Amino acid sequence: MNNLLLVRHSESLWNKERRFTGWADIDLTENGRLQAKTAGKLIKELNINFDIYFTSKLQRAINTLDIILKVLNKTNVEIVKTSNLNERHYGGLTSLNKDDIIKKYGKDQVKIWRRSFDIPPPKMEDDHPYKNKIDSNIKAESLKDTFERVVPYYNEKIKPLISAKKNILIVFHGNSCRALLMQILNISKEKIIEFEVPTGNPLLITFDDNLKVKNYKYLDEKRAKKILFNI
Repeated sequence: MNNLLLVRHSESLWNKERRFTGWADIDLTENGRLQAKTAGKLIKELNINFDIYFTSKLQRAINTLDIILKVLNKTNVEIVKTSNLNERHYGGLTSLNKDDIIKKYGKDQVKIWRRSFDIPPPKMEDDHPYKNKIDSNIKAESLKDTFERVVPYYNEKIKPLISAKKNILIVFHGNSCRALLMQILNISKEKIIEFEVPTGNPLLITFDDNLKVKNYKYLDEKRAKKILFNI
């Protein structure tokens, strides 16, 4: 059996404050740490031995994985950290409150920036307070931009491991997860607009020997989001 477990990092400080985070390196809330522990317990119940763990280079994902590994009592495991799995870069919206931006630009425009496939948010200008705090030359990303770094990385580095019957666990972010699920579950650009990934709720995907998806489910059914329609 080939298993891929995807976990969006648990609640961060800026999730709680409803701020656009992107590549800003923000830590977990106390509730986020509890979510990660719960995720770890649910993963432990699967009784699956994961061979390799992947995460982004942002601390909210790294710390979520660290808590999960402590619950699993796993040490000296192979962990791969890569910026290819980072959240999308929210450009000039980084650090701003979502409700304030909705008041300024309107709900429809903000939904386009947050959920559309190929429309990026405003670029991060040189005078932005987070310009020098983010180690990137990127100024803003659409989901399409995120897709174009996440999916090639998955195809090159992760998919061959699944083909070799390795069990893989990835902890990353809402939009990098949405991008990957577009590929794995064949979700259209139109449907992805309505797709949201809950924080700290592991999504287990099982493949057959030909890498066709056999099954997928959130481990915490009470906090599950609709996986999609017409995939």
